Amino acid sequence: MMLYRKYLYKPLRIRVRFLHSEVFKNIPKKKISSAPIFSLAKQWPNKIAIVDKFGEHTYSSIYNSSVTLSKVLENYLHGETQECVALFCPNDASYVVAQWASWMSGQIVVPLSPFHPESMLEYFLNDSGAKVILTTAELEKSIQPLVKKLKQKHFVLEDYVTLNYKPLGKTSFEKNNEVELFEQNNIINDNQFFDSDAVIIYTSGSTGPPKGVLLSHRNLNSQINSLTSSWGWTNKDVILHALPLYHIHGIVNVLMCSLYSGAKCVMLPKFNANDVWTWLLAIDQYYGYRVNMFMGVPTMYVKLIENYEKMFEKNDRMVEYIKAVCSQKIRLMVSGSAPLPSTIFNRWEQITGHKLLERYGMSEIGMALSNPLNGERIPGFVGWPLPGVSVRLVKDDKVLVEGNSIDTKVINTEAKEKTGGYIGSLQIKGDNVFKSYWCKPESTKKEFTEDGWFKTGDTAEYVNNNYKILGRTSIDIIKTGGYKVSALFIETIMLQNKLIDDIAVIGLPDSTWGQRIAALIVVNKDSKEIDGKKIIKELKLWAESVLPSYSIPTVIKVVDQIQRNAMGKVDKKSLLKTSFKEYLENV
Repeated sequence: MMLYRKYLYKPLRIRVRFLHSEVFKNIPKKKISSAPIFSLAKQWPNKIAIVDKFGEHTYSSIYNSSVTLSKVLENYLHGETQECVALFCPNDASYVVAQWASWMSGQIVVPLSPFHPESMLEYFLNDSGAKVILTTAELEKSIQPLVKKLKQKHFVLEDYVTLNYKPLGKTSFEKNNEVELFEQNNIINDNQFFDSDAVIIYTSGSTGPPKGVLLSHRNLNSQINSLTSSWGWTNKDVILHALPLYHIHGIVNVLMCSLYSGAKCVMLPKFNANDVWTWLLAIDQYYGYRVNMFMGVPTMYVKLIENYEKMFEKNDRMVEYIKAVCSQKIRLMVSGSAPLPSTIFNRWEQITGHKLLERYGMSEIGMALSNPLNGERIPGFVGWPLPGVSVRLVKDDKVLVEGNSIDTKVINTEAKEKTGGYIGSLQIKGDNVFKSYWCKPESTKKEFTEDGWFKTGDTAEYVNNNYKILGRTSIDIIKTGGYKVSALFIETIMLQNKLIDDIAVIGLPDSTWGQRIAALIVVNKDSKEIDGKKIIKELKLWAESVLPSYSIPTVIKVVDQIQRNAMGKVDKKSLLKTSFKEYLENV
């Protein structure tokens, strides 16, 4: 990777940062819109909305393609609304067209991942009852076996719409004075639209298979308005998107906030450290714009640091140049979906001059807590409640702390810890909170208190007017590489293999992934004579066919038995200390 000399010999400037004590101080006041996100595209027709591997796509071209596709959906569904439409699209403009078209026709989108195994995709399609799959010519081949098996209707976008774009490096759309016309769509009025369901995002629960988190358009609008106002989004922003588009992080925080604001979204097919550095440093680019925002999970920042140390660190001029460019040209870098180790926080600041903005959220609530855009960011803390979000800590059915972005009060001063803080189960309330788990009323009821607060399942500490996430209340929820994984679900799937008699899945602390997935396995009597290494290799290969890559145990130990108590339960905290002691010592 080469940098141009004009960058290397450019005079370095130092930007001075002023810190403020108030969380949302000096953030421009933004008018809250209640219009559907695709309707807002009419404000900037010729502006570039998406940059992908094909080129530049304007807001009007994406809108018009979406209208065309929405009519195809309307005809197929005979005018029915609130049906589930699965999106099996790559990370490019086709995803946006499929999403907008589904919403224009009044449907519920179900994002799927090309990286999920067939068995999991089959579960999502069956559980959601999707009436149709929207995909692309690029991905049709990989979904074809499942389509045939389930006799599932699917549409290939290229058969119905032409995505107009200009190749990268050519004259930008924005230099063209001709205003592109918008196709007409018959969208219902805004109030009806926002009361309707928008998306089902599948997430791992502490028990059983993944549950579909049902979010309404009102939920999404609340989340978007909260983030765009708090993080200072404008139509001049250019964000680099390297996150998957079947999680709330990639769908809302990056893509929808960008398009809502009239900003540009540069979409990479997938995360690659070399590609991210290329865009952050504006290498080999002549497009008249450059990236000024980036959001990722801690593992991404680990990989970026590794790439930096391999490619740049030995060159003093490059070290100085990278810090100058990132400090002066990039206004915001965010980390979330998993705890950010302080070592990564400090190292990233050393490399780029940026103190990563940590925030807290999940599929069911969007984002709830955030460090300030302007103000002090403390490693390990996730800040204060975002606008429109109420937060409280509860212990032994007693409320310890409760508040919102304007004011937080300590309710039970007697519960103060020796650290000076208050520790309890984190609960959330607001328009951002999801409607229900898809077709699971009992599971939904269990996750809410009688007075309507959502129980996140996380334990948090409130200290010095700041929140810190201490971890999952359940040891059966593992956070690895930004993904939330159910240990019990992995156990259920793995027990389908006839080699396994018993299994216990545990999360091991890991500096790169946050946690690694480990499994203690008892093999059946007929397999005990087989070499242990051979069994482990066979099980890992088999797991690749039934589990997503991020859910596959990377550490497997074969044991004679797994200790259980009188109730038949496994004490996983004890197993972690006894069976995986060496991994604890290396952290």
